[in-house]
Amino acid sequence: MKDSTRYNRQIMLPEIGEDGQYKLSKAKVLIIGTGGLGAAILPYLAAAGVGEIGIVDDDIIEVSNLQRQVIYKTSAVGKYKVEEAKTMVSELNPLVKINAIAERLSGKNAIDLFESYDIIVDATDNIQIKYLINDACLITNKPMVYGSIFRFQGQVSVFNYQNGPTYRCLYPDENSSSANCTDAGVIGISVGIIGMFQANEVIKIILEVGEVLRGKVLVYNVLNNEQQKYDFEKNSSFYLDKIAFEEKYKTVQNVTDEIDAATVLNQMDSYEVLFLDVRNLDELPKINFKNGIQIPLMNLENEIDKLNSDQTIYVYCQSGIRSKMAIEQLQKKNFKNIKSITGGALALNQLFKKESLSI
Repeated sequence: MKDSTRYNRQIMLPEIGEDGQYKLSKAKVLIIGTGGLGAAILPYLAAAGVGEIGIVDDDIIEVSNLQRQVIYKTSAVGKYKVEEAKTMVSELNPLVKINAIAERLSGKNAIDLFESYDIIVDATDNIQIKYLINDACLITNKPMVYGSIFRFQGQVSVFNYQNGPTYRCLYPDENSSSANCTDAGVIGISVGIIGMFQANEVIKIILEVGEVLRGKVLVYNVLNNEQQKYDFEKNSSFYLDKIAFEEKYKTVQNVTDEIDAATVLNQMDSYEVLFLDVRNLDELPKINFKNGIQIPLMNLENEIDKLNSDQTIYVYCQSGIRSKMAIEQLQKKNFKNIKSITGGALALNQLFKKESLSI
């Protein structure tokens, strides 16, 4: 075996040994998201010798990420997360193959991506994407290692493992709202702990040892160090085939559109257009359009009556991620003329500085 000295301490474990290390080297794992959870999961899987790891994320590194996404350096701000994560892993363990995929997971690419891997890891903080991951795992028959964080509490489970329960069995209501760490706040230790729990489940699945969290959800609270495990049953009433999957996801996402920040400058004073800011009220830089409104993403569903579905709406957040989520919500409410501003408030602010515009 290549570089057995590197893995000597874990090969000594009777539950792993040379055979287990070989299994790890042949495993292919896809991690969706390289934020806080992904930054904890990725280095431990790579260090353990998982042979091939795919990482999917279209986000760039911001200063606010560094408090919990500890694999990134301050000098990497503004760069793609997946590229920086790949560099980190290459230095940690050059024996691991890393596929850096700088894309947003969608109905267009999920099935093709999932078919190339053995295990899918959900390291996202987007509830809609979690349903997408779950459904794509059902179509491709892949286990989904799930993690989520809310403030000081985290959850871990494994869905669709050996025909076990799915994410929809635990959370059947797809229309429920859940704040992400941008909206609710998070401490880095929380995502670190939950991410390592997820990495542990991946290792157990590959090695076929221990008790996998199939049909169980582990809840851990970092404030009081309490943890509980709850059982949940499989609900076979939800059925999804590939045709239904394509109808559910591709038709909606095909109409999602983006517009470059520079393109909207000549419409900044037009009252035929509404600029919708879905950031939290305290986020900087402030972008005060005359024809603008601010509704934080977590409040959008309850305040949607403030918007006119017939009006052209340009949606923006800090960098362009939450605005896409907002568009998905608006499309479900039959809003048609909506576009996400690429790069969000950061791109707009740079343009205003460059053009010396006052708004």
